[in-house]
Amino acid sequence: MKALGLVWRNGLLLASEIYLDDGTVKGVRPLGGRLEFGETWHDALIREFDEELGVAVEVIGKPMVLENIYTHQGVVGHEVTFISEVAFPATAYEGLGPIEYFEDNGEKCVARWYDVRQLDCGNLELYPNGLKAQLQERTNPRLI
Repeated sequence: MKALGLVWRNGLLLASEIYLDDGTVKGVRPLGGRLEFGETWHDALIREFDEELGVAVEVIGKPMVLENIYTHQGVVGHEVTFISEVAFPATAYEGLGPIEYFEDNGEKCVARWYDVRQLDCGNLELYPNGLKAQLQERTNPRLI
C-alpha cells in the first residue's frame, strides 16, 4: 500500500519523475511512498514528505483510494494507493523550479510542477493509472 500527496501551486501539481531502466522518463506520480507495517496512510504521508523533502505537510480531507494492477518493464504489480491533498508550506521550495531529493535507498529523484491537463496525452503518463480521471471528476476549481 502507498500514500501519495497532492501538492498544488498556481494550479500545477508537484509530481516525481518515473524512469525506465534506460533512464527515459516514462511518467510522473505525486510524492509519497509505502506504508510501514502498523502505520496509517495519514501518518505515512506525513512521514514520507518529511523524509524526502524535510517538509511538514498537513493532510487535507479524506483520501481517494485507487487499486491499480499494472505492468512495469514486463513485471506485473498490484498496489492500493491512498491519495489525499496536502497543504505544503508556502515558503518550502518557493517558486516552480525542479526539486531534487533522495529516496531511502539513495536513489536521486526529481519532482517538477505539472499541468495535469498535459499529462496522459501521449507524452508523460500520470500514475497511478486512473488518477487523472479521478481528478477530473472532482469539483476542484484548480483543475481542468
